[in-house]
Amino acid sequence: MTDDNRELGVELGDLGDELEEREYPASQDDILEDHGDAELDMGEETTTLAEILEPLNEDEYESSDEVEQAIMNMVGDEAIGRKNYSDRTPPAPGEDRQDEGGPNQDGQQEQESF
Repeated sequence: MTDDNRELGVELGDLGDELEEREYPASQDDILEDHGDAELDMGEETTTLAEILEPLNEDEYESSDEVEQAIMNMVGDEAIGRKNYSDRTPPAPGEDRQDEGGPNQDGQQEQESF
């Protein structure tokens, strides 16, 4: 596995190498038939290539770069890791910075009180 198989929080693993080695153009159906069960690691979650690419309904991919770009376009927040994390210095006095895991970051809606 090459070191460049992790991008934007998504670990392609051996799939990145396999996509580079296959012949293009390749139909989405052929790619999913050959690699659809391959798992993509997104931090604490995993998904399959099929789950990511099927909604696109692309006819054909011209290169492995196109497939990888489609993957990156389709992954959601689960690939970014810790939401609102910053290794920068703490907020300066008077600076308003949202805390890690702040409101609405866990998928729950904030309740308005009357």
